[in-house]
Amino acid sequence: MNIDIICIGKLKEKYWTDAVNEYVKRLKAYANVSIVELKESRLPENASPKDEENVKLEEGRSILKSIKDSTYVITLEIKGKQLSSEELADKMSDLAINGKSDIAFVIGGSLGLSPEVSARSNYKLSFSKMTFPHQMMRVILLEQVYRAFKINRNETYHK
Repeated sequence: MNIDIICIGKLKEKYWTDAVNEYVKRLKAYANVSIVELKESRLPENASPKDEENVKLEEGRSILKSIKDSTYVITLEIKGKQLSSEELADKMSDLAINGKSDIAFVIGGSLGLSPEVSARSNYKLSFSKMTFPHQMMRVILLEQVYRAFKINRNETYHK
């Protein structure tokens, strides 16, 4: 399985990059994982709603350019479906069984996803009704993908 984590912005803090690198290393036994970091669009000071919408659209175009036509896209959205770890594992297993070997998880920028990216999504996933920093979400996502592979292989992993 090939998994792309497409995200807006770069990780700046060492503790986030260390955590991401650790999970990418662990996932090598199960899948080819790549992190696609896209440029965060500048938001003017005292931005208007129109400025915010333009930033989302610009970031959305960048995200869409990074997705191949054949890729199964899972967007992380507050209004998406919430799954348990076991349900995410089932989802990943079902995708593999149905020949979906290229998967992209998309984490938007601080303003969220553009309507076009949401429309391209094959599955909208929510980790919580709460909002998390997108740097932290990258780590949480990678940990849950790793956990899903461990569950599907009946391998032990802490609960």
